[in-house]
Amino acid sequence: MWTDPATLALHGQRVFLRADLNVPLSDGVITDDTRITSSLRTLRALRDQGCQVVLASHLGRPKGVDPTLSLAPVAAHLATLLGCEVPLITDYVDADPFAEGFPASGIVLLENLRFHPGEEKNDPAFAALLARLATAYVNDAFGTAHRPAASIVGIAHLLPSYPGFLLFDEVEQLSRLLNLGVEDRPFVALVGGSKVSDKLPILRNLLIRADQLLIGGAMAFTFIKAEGGAVGKSLVEADALEDAMAFLNESEMRGKLIFLPDDAVCGTSLKEPAVGVHPADQIPDSLAGFDIGPETIEKFSDILSEATTIFWNGPVGVFENPQYAEGTLELARRIADGDATAVAGGGDSLAAIHQAGVADGFTHLSTGGGASLELLAGLELPGIAALKAGG
Repeated sequence: MWTDPATLALHGQRVFLRADLNVPLSDGVITDDTRITSSLRTLRALRDQGCQVVLASHLGRPKGVDPTLSLAPVAAHLATLLGCEVPLITDYVDADPFAEGFPASGIVLLENLRFHPGEEKNDPAFAALLARLATAYVNDAFGTAHRPAASIVGIAHLLPSYPGFLLFDEVEQLSRLLNLGVEDRPFVALVGGSKVSDKLPILRNLLIRADQLLIGGAMAFTFIKAEGGAVGKSLVEADALEDAMAFLNESEMRGKLIFLPDDAVCGTSLKEPAVGVHPADQIPDSLAGFDIGPETIEKFSDILSEATTIFWNGPVGVFENPQYAEGTLELARRIADGDATAVAGGGDSLAAIHQAGVADGFTHLSTGGGASLELLAGLELPGIAALKAGG
């Protein structure tokens, strides 16, 4: 049922809470706990109602059981944040994990759902197995709402099902961008990242809704190459060149403005020092572009400064490397300093915004990259559709 979580009353029930706890790890240590802290509002609300919470998530892309992708570090971090024990349940398939009673803490965390092949296949048997662990289902995992998984779709048809605070707020905030009035325009979309093939379907849909589209990141070089530019060793998807050119032609037919980088900060590799700035369509054969250059920063900033509404997904350079971070960080600062309604989505975009220290300057920071793009493209997310259909 699609209902405001603030009105939800599940007092004393055992609730299966699907969260997005897919946090970045380095040698088993959590490097950014944003997704964990984002789930706490719903988790605490359920515990305040006396619910027993069966918390579940995936982590990474394991092929079978992978100890390096265990949710054990997440369980330990949650225990610290909540000030209580959070047992990690590793065997919930072949045994009843609560045969001897539910922990006094009122919360358990299931081991990585993707350790089981039935999760990503939306296997009805695996969904039924999960459903038997609870009497109600709450989905607060917006970041995976576009994935038709057993814990996202299958279980929602088997139990009374509701959205959590994070998921509900995400859909409410992002849906506003689908119904912009004249007073909300110009609407400018800034899209970065590496692969054209991953984002081209979404770009086509954004093309319909946005007034102007700025393209940065490595995927910009596929478009520049398609137009006949020289991009050196920059990342190019050769099998996407024809589609990229067709997209540019489509934009021209629609009268929509697409802006590509004019210049790029280049180097021989990410391991070597940057060697300078070159026109983005005249990069020497020995070099690759890893960030937008100063002319592009100013051009993009000028366009963004005239926007009334902005949506940003994906960095415009390899911002993890300080030599190639300036483009992404400076655009984050310029957007935050402006007056536009500014929404950003995706883990890398959010990481860059936090790195720039300007999170407070954005209207909404979405925890879902792919999910936010698909929602803004007007596509129905499987996880949202399942909740609306009800259990």
